[in-house]
Amino acid sequence: MGSLFAELARRAPASARREVETYAQEIPEFGVLEADPRARSETLEYAVWLRRRTIEMSPSQLALTQSDLDHIASMGESRGRTGMSLESRQRVLGLHTALMLRELNEAADALRGSGVDELIRMMSWFAAQGERGVGAYCRGFVTGLRHRLPYVEQVALLTGTLLTGDPMAGELASAVGLPWEAEHWAVTVVRVPDWRPATNGRDRELDGELESLVKAYQVPLVWRCAETPEGGGGELIALTPCPPPIAASVPLPPPQSAGDLVRDFAGALGLPCAAGTATASGPELAAALDRARRVSRAAPLHRAPRRLGTHTVADVFVELAVADAPFVDDWLRALAHRLAPGPDLLVTLDAYYHHDMNRTATATALNVHPRTLDYRLRRVRELTGIAPASTRGVRVLSAVVTRSLSGGWC
Repeated sequence: MGSLFAELARRAPASARREVETYAQEIPEFGVLEADPRARSETLEYAVWLRRRTIEMSPSQLALTQSDLDHIASMGESRGRTGMSLESRQRVLGLHTALMLRELNEAADALRGSGVDELIRMMSWFAAQGERGVGAYCRGFVTGLRHRLPYVEQVALLTGTLLTGDPMAGELASAVGLPWEAEHWAVTVVRVPDWRPATNGRDRELDGELESLVKAYQVPLVWRCAETPEGGGGELIALTPCPPPIAASVPLPPPQSAGDLVRDFAGALGLPCAAGTATASGPELAAALDRARRVSRAAPLHRAPRRLGTHTVADVFVELAVADAPFVDDWLRALAHRLAPGPDLLVTLDAYYHHDMNRTATATALNVHPRTLDYRLRRVRELTGIAPASTRGVRVLSAVVTRSLSGGWC
């Protein structure tokens, strides 16, 4: 054993104690180490073992054995079982790596420049074996999560890791049996403003519906409650694999399965919903989520599954624009107020544009006589001065209808 390795071995117990103390100070979930001597002893023992094993293996560039990897995995599993968050797990890995590099630098400095060859060997060993060790730790961590979390919560964690690019995604996907290596994804947000959380903890009925959706569509998804003063509302986020666009400026329409999932979810929930979808490659999923959420807020709310689908920017780009232009929004709101007494004028216009201004199809959808439809359309023109079938009518009145039905003026 060379002098650098001897110096690292001499420092191992003190370095391990510093690591444990750093965890306790910087990661709230490790605060238990101060009050639980057994947990502290286990963490310290593992930190010493890992350093000594590194010093034993790295001089000859020996690979970690299966027994070594199993021991590392057992520590990851222990952390997963205690309820450690993914964020803290990532913080642990980051702190451990930073502290190990610091220990190498301190040992090298103590030798006053000697041991350079040994330092290079140690760094080379880290490069080859560090990834294997992290992989074993993550596998164990996921095993711990599986023993602690219901299936729906495991899927929710997977969805979160995909949206943030967390490397844990692969292990979580394997645990729940879902795809995760798609080149391109459609991110769908289903907005449910009238949803109210259960008063006695988790909503088990909702969890059952979410699990059914996951198993039927084989896609990652997560339900999130809205953060509002009233405490109501929520959104479903689903990730559906899809083909990449032919060109960045020509996005493909959402997959049919994304629209089917929206209709199934809305039908099961029985509440007004609005859905928006944006597509992106893996590294851009967080930005796609923001776009999909904005589209869902501009899209019209519907209760009946047959009327529901998912919208893209192309469907609501006017509404997105006017929502950020208060004077235009006020003008459209005034037109909506003129139509509100109706009766049923906004609903009629919605059906009219939804059926591409086809009189027969619109009258059938509304279950009215075509002459009744004609009367309502004339009434719209009388109240607003805009003919629904004109180019101006399509541009203006369709925006009025969508903004009204989206709940944007509630």
